[in-house]
Amino acid sequence: MDTNLFWFRDEQWAKIVPHLPTNQPGPQRGDDRRILSGIMHVLTAGCRWKDCPKEYGPFKTVYNRFVRWSERGIWQKIFEHAAAPEEAPEQAALDSTHVKVHRCAAGGQGGPEAQAIGLTKGGRNSKIHAIVDPFCRPWAFILTPGNTADCVMAEACVSLVPGIKELLADKGYDTDAIRTFLKEHGIKATIPSKSNRKKKIRHDKQAYKGRNVVERCFCRLKDFRRIATRYDKLAQNFLSALCLVATVAFWI
Repeated sequence: MDTNLFWFRDEQWAKIVPHLPTNQPGPQRGDDRRILSGIMHVLTAGCRWKDCPKEYGPFKTVYNRFVRWSERGIWQKIFEHAAAPEEAPEQAALDSTHVKVHRCAAGGQGGPEAQAIGLTKGGRNSKIHAIVDPFCRPWAFILTPGNTADCVMAEACVSLVPGIKELLADKGYDTDAIRTFLKEHGIKATIPSKSNRKKKIRHDKQAYKGRNVVERCFCRLKDFRRIATRYDKLAQNFLSALCLVATVAFWI
């Protein structure tokens, strides 16, 4: 076996199998483990689907499996089941990261805004918003155009992971609305004050040092080249790739 190819280990595959669809009509599917390994190879290497090594089978089969299951939300479901321990983390970190959009990702149906692509000073970008626990594991993602302000998505992100007791976030989330929302939900806000806030709000500086887990999480995700650069026209497909990568990198 070529050691440069990606193959799911036995223990990894055992955790994925229970979440694969079993109610598909039509002919029997090809070897799931081989096809999904091919998908992970493309996401890792950042190559074109047509350049997927023949060891994984026909590249059209690999591509079609990824796209069709993306349409059905299978990859998101696998991530949701994998990232679902019995209890939510009491402390979590919130942040976002920009992803450069390659020119081949243009032209998605509905226009750039509908496909979570926005124009910023750095060009066309998408933005990944994530909630991460103290072990660097992502619990939830939201994908938006790159010109979306962090604070706008804070409440939606936090609402995806009920049970959080303390939220670590940078100054971009220092708004009265966010602090009020967190207080109403019994969540301690560990957020530094902006320089233009007239009355500074104290925060736990020692606890705030733990916010780096979200930065480390993004760095690990971007080791996968199809996450570091967006090539997918459809936001649905890029989010699916993100969920699959997060499942493999952190949860299995």
